[in-house]
This record gives sequence, C-alpha cells and structure tokens, in this order.
Amino acid sequence: MYIDGSWVEAQTGATREVYDPADQSVIGVVPEGDATDVKRAVAAARRAFDEGPWPRMAATERAALLFRVADLLEEKLDEFALIDTLDSGKPLRDSAGDASDAVGCLRYYAGLVDKPLGQAYNVSDPDTQSFVVREPLGVCAQIIPWNYPLMMAVWKLAPCLAAGNASVIKPSVNTPLSAIRFFELLEEAGLPAGVANLVLGSGSTVGQALVEHPGVDKVAFTGGNVSGRKIMQAATGTFKNISLELGGKSPCIVFDDVDMDVAVDWALFAIFCNQGEVCSAGSRLLLQSSIHDDFVQRLAARAQRIRVARGTEEGAEMGPLVSVEHMQRVLDYIELGRKEGATLLCGGERLTSEQFAKGNFVAPTIFDHCTSDMRIVREEIFGPVLTVQTFETEEEAVALANDSKYGLAAGVFCRDVSRAFRVIKALRAGITWINAYHPTFNQAPWGGYKESGIGRELGTFGLEEYTEVKQININLADGPVGWFAN
Repeated sequence: MYIDGSWVEAQTGATREVYDPADQSVIGVVPEGDATDVKRAVAAARRAFDEGPWPRMAATERAALLFRVADLLEEKLDEFALIDTLDSGKPLRDSAGDASDAVGCLRYYAGLVDKPLGQAYNVSDPDTQSFVVREPLGVCAQIIPWNYPLMMAVWKLAPCLAAGNASVIKPSVNTPLSAIRFFELLEEAGLPAGVANLVLGSGSTVGQALVEHPGVDKVAFTGGNVSGRKIMQAATGTFKNISLELGGKSPCIVFDDVDMDVAVDWALFAIFCNQGEVCSAGSRLLLQSSIHDDFVQRLAARAQRIRVARGTEEGAEMGPLVSVEHMQRVLDYIELGRKEGATLLCGGERLTSEQFAKGNFVAPTIFDHCTSDMRIVREEIFGPVLTVQTFETEEEAVALANDSKYGLAAGVFCRDVSRAFRVIKALRAGITWINAYHPTFNQAPWGGYKESGIGRELGTFGLEEYTEVKQININLADGPVGWFAN
C-alpha cells in the first residue's frame, strides 16, 4: 500500500491473493489492510491538506504534475492494459481503450483546473463587491469498482487532485493491481507525500472505516446499491459530502424504422461489451412488435458468434467474469429467468470445455418474451444477460423504459429524429444516446436518476463535486455600520 509517500505493508501483516479469472491462477499477493491502516492514511492525507503545499499551489502547478502523470501513463499503455486484462478478465482491446481514456481524463482535468470557476455579482449595495470562489473540499475517500479498475480510479483521482484535495483511495479486492502500478506513476511524477494514499482491503473493513472516519470530508463511491445505501447511512454520522455512482437496468429502445443490421450491432454492443459488467449496460431491449421476430433471430445468431476467450488471446471479444462468486450470481439469475417463464434464445450456461474449464466464462445469453414483473427484468444482473420485451406505441415504449427503480442510461434507435428526441426527453435517465450506445466522453457528465446515484463524474460537473463554494463580500466603504444608536 502507499501511505504518506511510502510503500508499506498492512500493519497486521495480512495479505490477500489476487486471481486471474480466466483460470483462477494466482497473479499477485497484496496487503490486506484494516481500520488501523485507514487511520494512518487519513492522518497523512489530513496533514497534506491542512499543512502541506498541494492545496496552496497555483492551479497551473497542479496541472503540470497531472500532465506529467498522463505522459507517463501514455508511455505504458500496453502494460496497464495487460494488468487490467489479467486482473479483471476483459479483452485486451477493452483494457487498452480504458487506459487511453484514463490518459485523456488526466489531461482534461489538468487543462480545466485553471479555467474560470467562480462568479461575481452586482448586489443591491453599491459599496459591496460580492463574489464566490470554489475551494477544495479536503480529504476525499474514493472507493473504486472492479469492472474498470484503472479508468474509474483516474475518473475520481484526476478531478480530486486537480482541485487541490487529498485522497485515500480503495480499489476493489478483486482488481487492485493497476491502482498499485498507477501510484508508482504518481510517485515518479513527484506528487507530494500524503496527497494521494492507497489502502487495500475489503469494503466491510477498509471501506467502512473510511466512510466513518471523522477526518474524511467526502466519500466518492462507484458500485452496487446495497453498498451505496450503507455508505449514505454511515456518512450521516459526520454529514460527509457524498457522490454515489450506483447500479442500472438500462433500456435500449428500437423502433421499426431502423436499419436492422445496424441496430442489431449496437444492441449487442450495449449488453455484451465488457462481458455485461457495466453499470450502464443496455440490459433491457425494447423492440417495436412489428420487427420483433426478425430482430431477435438476427440478434441471437450474432450473439452465438461472439468469440468468448481468455482476454489475452488474439481476437477475444468477451472474457471471463471477474470472480467465481460473481459468475455464480449471474448463473443464478439465468436459472431464475428460466423459472420465471422467459424464453431462452441462446446461451444460458457456463462454458466448461477445455479452454474454459478453470475460468469464469458465461455464454452470451438472451431471454425473449419477458415481462416487467420478472426479476431478470427488474434487477441488475451485471453480466452478459439480455432481456427482450415488445411495445406497440411510442407512449408504451417510454412507460416500459421508465418502469424501473434505476435511471442511469438509455438508448433510442430511430430514424425519425423528432420521435427519437421526444422519447429521449421523456426518459428518466442521466446518460442517453440516439442511434448509439455506450460512447462516453471526459467532457460530459456521468451519473443517473433515481436509485442510480447522487452527483456526477466527469466534465465540469465532476470537478465541482470536489469543491466547496465560498461566498466573499468586500465592504468598499469606510466607516461604521451605524446600526445601533450610540
């Protein structure tokens, strides 16, 4: 772990093995921290923020360091792609894209942080100049998921550090390796001691200790709703600032005027990209009934041709799921779908032939004739499982799409631009696409409605999440206020 500018073991000496999900081989042994290590890390971050140079530097100085980190990361893209592929299972082409996105995120916030962030006001008193400035929040606890280990770490660290905060970051126990390597780059770039700290360990120990620690000013979390709810409850003890990027059960709506092959291609990408281990996955396919039969036939045929393989293999299109436990959870949902009466079009099984025997491989799975009361339609599966429903009218499509406790993402495929835009405006989702699904950009905010979270990452919104707003009023007139007769 990395605490106060030094590489350290857990104080207890405990360790945890890290596994390759393609064959369950051990690829690393890392420290297993606990609340004691959290206290050390928060104390270091507290000193760095309260007494150190980082929040007092010119924004351009902080930006220069982030640009150096981006350059170092860009030089090692292949290495980081391999680390994330070995750690999480995803194909190398996916990991390479994640690493490139991380470079872009660092450069975006390095370039943004010296741009205007305040406001000035013409108030009713001509002798008063009133304005606001944005200042760093303080010490931020940042808890990272396992599906995008490097990219999500950078999504949180880049705006946090750019704004002048200090951080204690906790990666997932399943995928800690790229975070460790990334902290080596931060050290090489010259980040002052204590500004960023890395503590490894479980959510129930390290995560809980971070959320409850009175020295932490903000908690930023990406993960499941159960953990998000616990964090929200725990943060009330000290009224911490929180941002939560949680689950999704996002609709992909296809109208009958589309180019069928193009829409099928996007529908596959929406659900099976990254093995379906994506919070914004288009896991609910809503088809206009007139194109249903032809569409699902083409969709299932294409899905069965997806090349499932170890992520390091040439041409791999879908890798193993991240852990044995998560694979079993997905398989349990598939069995539930059968019991609920959905029609299995393809997949529905763990792959167990020779090259898959020791890994967490699940075939791309599609359920047809689904209804909104089914658990496979309502609950986030977070795997390569797609449900299909039909609609007749635009109004029915919107009603089906919004019939969810989640509101993270949504896509609409339609050649009628007016209709597509009407539907997008009616959907209760924070990230939407028309005639596309999944492309994301560092310049645009990321986050959802309803139980999909609180706050936004990326863009100017992501930087503001790591700042406090301070009002400043300057009295330009000399003399007393004269409020009391004396």
